[in-house]
Amino acid sequence: MASIIERTLASGEKRYQVIIRRKGYPTETASFPRKTDAKRWAKTIEAAMIENRHFKTAQSRKHTLEELIDRYTEEVLPTKGRHGKAQQTQLMWWKTELGPYLLCDLTAAMITTCRDKLQAEVTYRKRKRSPSTVNRYLAALSHAFSIAIKEWEWISDNPVAKIRKPKEPQGRIRFLDKQEIQRLLNACHCQPNRFLYTAVALALSTGMRQGEILNLRWKDIDFNRKQLVLHKTKNKERRTVPLASMTQQVLRELAAESHPEHGLVFAEEKADRPANFRKSWEKALREADIRDFRFHDLRHTAASHMAMNKATVSEIAAVLGHKTFQMVKRYAHLSEAHTRSVVESMNERMFETEEEEDEPESVATCGEVLWRSAA
Repeated sequence: MASIIERTLASGEKRYQVIIRRKGYPTETASFPRKTDAKRWAKTIEAAMIENRHFKTAQSRKHTLEELIDRYTEEVLPTKGRHGKAQQTQLMWWKTELGPYLLCDLTAAMITTCRDKLQAEVTYRKRKRSPSTVNRYLAALSHAFSIAIKEWEWISDNPVAKIRKPKEPQGRIRFLDKQEIQRLLNACHCQPNRFLYTAVALALSTGMRQGEILNLRWKDIDFNRKQLVLHKTKNKERRTVPLASMTQQVLRELAAESHPEHGLVFAEEKADRPANFRKSWEKALREADIRDFRFHDLRHTAASHMAMNKATVSEIAAVLGHKTFQMVKRYAHLSEAHTRSVVESMNERMFETEEEEDEPESVATCGEVLWRSAA
């Protein structure tokens, strides 16, 4: 129940002190120059207490964004794996910009101003941040707010959720054609680095990410079942990857000249850590006359050739390890010819039933298609 006490200061000015005591809540006090303001505040706080909203409101007056980020960095970031370092950098930017502000004072307008600054700033690389990078900064802060809402009960609203996010351009699709695949494999085979050819062949034939390849261990490869198992994936789910015959062959050849006791398939000579073949990769690209191409684009190449080989979106997603079809839909246009052939076949069978039906064409695996291309 709220009580309002009228007090007269030494200057003769009147002040109205509000005291609210309610079971289960700390005593709340505030002072106002007008009685109407005191009554309005008391009514708001009591209503929040009744609806169980007051605790979070009170906590937001006690903690700053700096305190939130510090706690998040200490308790949550260590669980984020390899992404934690990037998120820490992003959160430090927010800490510099808005750290001293109380959580209750942070508004969507303030976040919007910072969003615009993120877009306009020139980084140490002497270029502006891309829309996707700005969105990663916003996502890092948004998740910190979400933890503060759900687990710590410091705040009740997420101001980041109220603002517009920069529109990201459609993801790039750079993939190699058959001739480029042949030139690249030949150039990789000629490099002194003994890992490069096998790593590139594995990426082309399976669509595996570079990190998945570098962290692959010999114990994860089952030559009898013609597959390998990935335990450390981007979406943190175990994934089984089929191996084409030629892919098995190059892996067996590498095993014959490697040291399986090191554990990692692509390990440095004297340490159980991933090998570095960046310079050899760049040299192979130059020798193959392939431009504007990254190692990750080998994954796009695998997916694109699967699409052109009549694989469905769900099949491509399963091979690449995507949880949703959103990322895979970018390859859909490559299978438009297949879609047209399906419609034509359906019409032929519907309206020309007298014709003999063709035998269904089997769909080759990703590895088979690419090795056939490079043959």
